[in-house]
Amino acid sequence: MEITEYQIFKACCPACSQEQKGVAPEGVNAPAQYGNKVKAFVVLLNVHYKLPFKKIQLLFSDLFGYPINESTISSAGEICYEKLEESERIIKLKIIGDNVVHADETGLRTAGKLHWLHTATTRLYTYLFVHEKRGSGAMQSNKSILRDYIGWLVHDCWGSYFNLGKLKHAICGAHILRELEGLIENGETKWAKVFKSFLLSVYMMPFEERVKRRKYIESKYDRICGIGEKAEPPPMKTTGRKGRYKRTRGRNLVERLIREKDAVLAFAFNKEVPFTNNLAERDIRPAKVKQKISNCFRTFKGAEIYARIEGFISTVRKNKRCVFPELCTTFEGYNFITA
Repeated sequence: MEITEYQIFKACCPACSQEQKGVAPEGVNAPAQYGNKVKAFVVLLNVHYKLPFKKIQLLFSDLFGYPINESTISSAGEICYEKLEESERIIKLKIIGDNVVHADETGLRTAGKLHWLHTATTRLYTYLFVHEKRGSGAMQSNKSILRDYIGWLVHDCWGSYFNLGKLKHAICGAHILRELEGLIENGETKWAKVFKSFLLSVYMMPFEERVKRRKYIESKYDRICGIGEKAEPPPMKTTGRKGRYKRTRGRNLVERLIREKDAVLAFAFNKEVPFTNNLAERDIRPAKVKQKISNCFRTFKGAEIYARIEGFISTVRKNKRCVFPELCTTFEGYNFITA
């Protein structure tokens, strides 16, 4: 750790007796303060590398012989959050302007209650936000950027996504394969094994061949789903809530495959649409690691700070830039997004 001293001189004019005093350099606002590199370092450790405040203090003691205050770490995160407001605005615009967006959500324990971390992400940009709701309440809120999106949205078939405006839907193939594998392992049905082989064969098929054989692919899709519909037990009326019918896992899956056929096969006939939603899952996974280490966010504001900074760091990495220098310049008022 380096310490820089600035000496400010003052003198009294012998002619008019008025006192004159020097001015501190820009950014030096207190008699003693940490520089932007220290602030960027603790933000990187706390947000991206998931270190709690106490661990960061121990690390500073081991590396520099000085245990940094918890309040300094906390205030550095708050300052970084404010400095990244314009960067986040630009990131949101970039995502909305892309042809394909991936979306996902995960539970986040915040202020003693279950909240939800939502993501909208592309190959180069990541946007994260925290909301009290998982479904339409969050997706229709002013934090969401999907309300006005009109391109392809890749997701895991969560029902609330289908209530979003004019966008086109693509369902994650990996989620479907996992559900099919679950049915196969339990030995509940044979159609699941046939559909799994069919879906993987379409995925491995060259795109040009898929387009040429579209009618065959769609007709085979319908035939297998028809077999599954006959094989699965029909819905049964329950004694519970009025109008509710009990369905097996296989029945739920086959009905969803029939209902969302176009979204399931979106990857097959649209070259820009990927087979899986792994991009969104990778961008949201760090929050689960953060929770395992820290258990929860004590305040909603703390969760918001984490979401904005983690979204920016993810964007930096996607653009193959070094995170630490970008955080340093962010504290100075600019970065590669706003420059």
